[in-house]
Amino acid sequence: MASEPERIGARARKALEEGDEPVVVSAVNVWEVAIKRRLGKLDAPPDLLAQLERAGVDLLPVTARHGDRVGALPMHHRDPFDRLLIAQAEVDGLTLVTADAEIAKYEILTLW
Repeated sequence: MASEPERIGARARKALEEGDEPVVVSAVNVWEVAIKRRLGKLDAPPDLLAQLERAGVDLLPVTARHGDRVGALPMHHRDPFDRLLIAQAEVDGLTLVTADAEIAKYEILTLW
């Protein structure tokens, strides 16, 4: 029997638990979860945004600067949600928590 994939990597979990840096959740993440939940592809709480707000995470909006940067990114990755997250990480100097090896091709910090 195959094991269930990790929901979050050990290094990322440790970084989140230590709380040295603020946790930032992008509007892109909330948007993608809402779409996948609506399509029945993801079991996520309908009050995800309220839960994030209660948890005190910083919510990152999508700006014109982020949108503009997406157009200049190399086409290593074609997923529009991921490309926007990459642009946000690059523009705002953030570390992106991801297990996606394709994202590592960009010049941003990743953690898993």
